[in-house]
Amino acid sequence: MEANLVLLKKDGSQKAVPLPSSVTVIGRRHDCDLRIGLPTISRRHCQISQNGASLKVRDLDSAWGTFLNGQRVNGDTAVKAGDYIRIGQLTFVFQIEGKPERILPPEEPEAPAKPKKAAPQAVPDDLAADLEDSFADLDASDSVIAIDESDSDLDDLKDV
Repeated sequence: MEANLVLLKKDGSQKAVPLPSSVTVIGRRHDCDLRIGLPTISRRHCQISQNGASLKVRDLDSAWGTFLNGQRVNGDTAVKAGDYIRIGQLTFVFQIEGKPERILPPEEPEAPAKPKKAAPQAVPDDLAADLEDSFADLDASDSVIAIDESDSDLDDLKDV
């Protein structure tokens, strides 16, 4: 099964990220399959599993939670093409076997989740600049989701 997460950027652009294996762990740690270096992403945030024609997501006890179509994920939760997933403050759409062909943002903006644990500390200015620089040269084949200068996620997180 061909499955992608399509990142919906704040500027309206999108970035497709293929799921690299049948079990994909998303988080900040260097050993995660998809690494996202933002403080609202836990070290091991969530897991996406493919088994034949089914796809499931599971939160890995992340501080900010994982949300599927606006509902907090508890345990293994089935996913279908076009479902929205929020990981930290990033929103993705599941694209499975090329469906949906046209990806639209959620109808109403999702409110930021409150962490169930202590919130991560604000990103210092020098760290935010380093994160932006480290993402600048990446493409969709890399296992790190790139956040470019047009994204305001890092600026938003400084105020947390």
